[in-house]
Amino acid sequence: MNPSTAPRIFGTDGVRGRANLEPVTAETALRLGRAVAHVFKSPHLVARDRQRFRIVIGKDTRLSGYMLENAISSGILSMGVDVVFIGPLPSPGVAYVTRSLRADAGIVITASHNPYDDNGIKFFGPDGYKLADDIEQRIEHLVFSGEIQSIRPTAGEIGKAVRIDDALGRYVEHAKSSFPRGLTLEGLRVVVDCANGAAYKSTPAVLRELGAEAIVTGNQPNGTNINLDCGSMHPAALCARVREHRADIGIAHDGDADRVILCDEHGNLIDGDDILAICGLQMLQDGRLARRTLVATVMSNAGLDAVLRSAGGHVIRTDVGDKHVIDRMVADHLNLGGEQSGHIIFGDHSTTGDGLVAALQVLAIMKARGASLSRLAACWTRFPQLLSNVRVREKRPFDDIDGLQPLVAAAEAALGPKGGRVFLRYSGTEPKARLLVEGPDPAELDRLSRPICDLLRREAGMDS
Repeated sequence: MNPSTAPRIFGTDGVRGRANLEPVTAETALRLGRAVAHVFKSPHLVARDRQRFRIVIGKDTRLSGYMLENAISSGILSMGVDVVFIGPLPSPGVAYVTRSLRADAGIVITASHNPYDDNGIKFFGPDGYKLADDIEQRIEHLVFSGEIQSIRPTAGEIGKAVRIDDALGRYVEHAKSSFPRGLTLEGLRVVVDCANGAAYKSTPAVLRELGAEAIVTGNQPNGTNINLDCGSMHPAALCARVREHRADIGIAHDGDADRVILCDEHGNLIDGDDILAICGLQMLQDGRLARRTLVATVMSNAGLDAVLRSAGGHVIRTDVGDKHVIDRMVADHLNLGGEQSGHIIFGDHSTTGDGLVAALQVLAIMKARGASLSRLAACWTRFPQLLSNVRVREKRPFDDIDGLQPLVAAAEAALGPKGGRVFLRYSGTEPKARLLVEGPDPAELDRLSRPICDLLRREAGMDS
């Protein structure tokens, strides 16, 4: 089987789908384990100067994580590679522990912001970065080709599994190290929503150890309540609690805590674009923004470009997905990037989006400047923007949907001369078409987006 024509199971962020249905089954997880073990087994033996290869496995709090954890570890062990279980930990924590233990690869079992009945498998290389496309293709090829079926270590060559208890502590100390040594969070009242997910221990611990008064919710995971009416996907309750407790800030994670959404002291949401503007401008002022440039995706608001430009900085755009942001950051030696959704990458501290580290950077600016979050967020002006989601039966090419492109072209013609734009794409993780329209007049955005969404519902929608 040619790797370029192998079936695709990797999406924009690992393998993801309904748990116990293909490709997120125990059977496929076992094959993935064997394939990943084979890919990462040979290149690092001499460089890492030890006799055994090992792969770290972490997870979020989903019920199906037990099934997938055991299945994928069995595949790894069957190839003569050891497994290190670290239990529930945020995705950026798994990436960090992989590097800290000098493991050959890291795996996190999570479906991030999706409902509990979904799950997924994400991979990190020994450097803590997500896998390059060619490595994913090689893994997919091995899963489907049967090429490694005959590789069967026996007796003492079979891998062994161990569980370590200090992974959480390692990550907590790492996250704290991203906060300036001369500062504390004393005097700040923080409401935290951990989404009943992987950060239910780490984020409250870090905030309290740095001196904050932490009011914590979403920290009672039961296997089925991850992201359920809580966390960064459902932040209304967080905003209400901030107002109720007269807190200085609210922090909401998704299920694996690689993203964060904030709430100011008035109960107003602060998203990833706000965080990029606040931190980008501060890093520019301090001379810490590499090449005076940050990386955002095509979904970020055009006002971000305007405010960075006015301060002497620059914004580079990538396709949607934090992996694209990280790849561009690495290629151009940049140290700040992120997405409107709250995936923020501080390259001086993390190899992937880290919701806790991002929150700490904003908190550090608040403390250093003695400023409220609402005051910091007023540093830029957001262009009116409307994002619409349409659930679809299948992701048909947009060119194949009769009448769609003329509607999109008409919207572009109307908004383009005013500095606006239209962006239509399919979600990489859900059966949805996403339409973003941006321009100076909110009423016009609604008028232009409505016929496009109506057509998508009629021609490709779930209920059509």
